[in-house]
Amino acid sequence: MRVGVPKEIKTHEYRVGATPHSVRELIARGHQVLVQQGAGAAIGLTDEQYRASGAEVVATPEEVFARSELIVKVKEPQPHECSLLRADHALFTYLHLAADPQQAKRLLEAGTTAIAYETVTSPSGGLPLLAPMSEVAGRMAIQAGATCLEKPRGGAGVLLGGVPGVAPARVVILGGGVVGYNAARMAVGLGADVIVMDPSIERLRRLDELFAGAIGTRHATTGMIEALVPKADLLIGAALVPGARTPRLVSREWLARMQPGAVLVDVSIDQGGCFETSHPTTHADPTYVVDGIVHYCVANMPGAVARSSTFALNNATLPFILALADKGVQRALADDPHLAAGLNLQGGKVAHPAVAAALEGA
Repeated sequence: MRVGVPKEIKTHEYRVGATPHSVRELIARGHQVLVQQGAGAAIGLTDEQYRASGAEVVATPEEVFARSELIVKVKEPQPHECSLLRADHALFTYLHLAADPQQAKRLLEAGTTAIAYETVTSPSGGLPLLAPMSEVAGRMAIQAGATCLEKPRGGAGVLLGGVPGVAPARVVILGGGVVGYNAARMAVGLGADVIVMDPSIERLRRLDELFAGAIGTRHATTGMIEALVPKADLLIGAALVPGARTPRLVSREWLARMQPGAVLVDVSIDQGGCFETSHPTTHADPTYVVDGIVHYCVANMPGAVARSSTFALNNATLPFILALADKGVQRALADDPHLAAGLNLQGGKVAHPAVAAALEGA
C-alpha cells in the first residue's frame, strides 16, 4: 500500500503522523511511504532520516495526497487538505467531528473513509489512541494553568503549591479519566489542594486508592459542581463522551462567582468544551478573559511538546497503521471491531452513532 504522511499545517502544530521508525516498519513489510519534505523537521526528524528509513520525500502535500491510498496525520485536515482528499482515500488521524460540522461536511463531500484516532477502542473498553495525548494534555493542563495563575499572565498571582504559612491553590478537576488522573498527578506533585469530580463512583474509588488520600474526590452532580466551581483557583475541564460533543458542565453564571484571576483550562475543547464560555484558541494566542476569569482553551495542547507527543502517539498508532496497510482498509476494519469503532465516515455517510447524533443536532 502507498502510505502518505503530509506536514501538519494547523497553527503551531509540529507533530508528525509517522516517525522514521514507523516508516521503517512499513517499508520492511513491502509498503511504499511518501513523506512531505520538512514534515518532522521542527522536532528534529530530518528528511535524511526519513530517506534512510526507506521513505520517498516529496515536495508538496498535493503530491503526497495524489499518490497515496492511506493518509496518516495527527490533526484534522484543514480546508486545503480536504480539497485534496478523494473517495478512494482512507484518512487516519484525530478528527473530533462532533464539534466540527464544517469539517464533517467537507469530508462527506469528498467521500473519504475517515478513521478517527479518538474513537478506536480497546478490549478493556479504553481509547488507546486518545490515551497518550490525554496523558500529555492532562499533565500540560497543570503546567499551563500554573503559568496562567501568574499575575503577568492575567491570573490572581497565586503559586500553585503555596509556601510554608501560605495556602496552596485549590485545583478542581472535572473528570477522573486519563486526563483527570494525569492532571491530578501533576497538581499533587506541585503541592496543590486537589479535588477530582466524576459521575462514576467506581472511578472515584480507584482514584482514592491510587492517591492514598492525597486528593479529595466528589461525585459530579450538578449541585456539587455548582458548589465547588467558585472555590477553585484552577478549574480543569477533563470530561469526555467518546465520539460525542462534550456536555456543558459549567454555566457562565457559575464561573462569574469565581475569584477574579482564577483560571480554567478546557482540555475538552477538541470535542466542543465543557464550559459555556469556552471557544477554541491556539498556541499563538492561547488565552482570553471572560468575567475576570482567564480561559486557556488550546485545541491541540500536546502540539506544544510536539517531539514527546509524536513518539507517544506513534507508539500507539503504529500497530493499527500496519494492520490497515497489510490487510487493506476494508479487511482491517472487518477483522478488528476495535479499529472499526474508529470508522467515522465512509462513502459519504456518517458511520459512527455518537458522531451522527452530534452532527444531527449541530
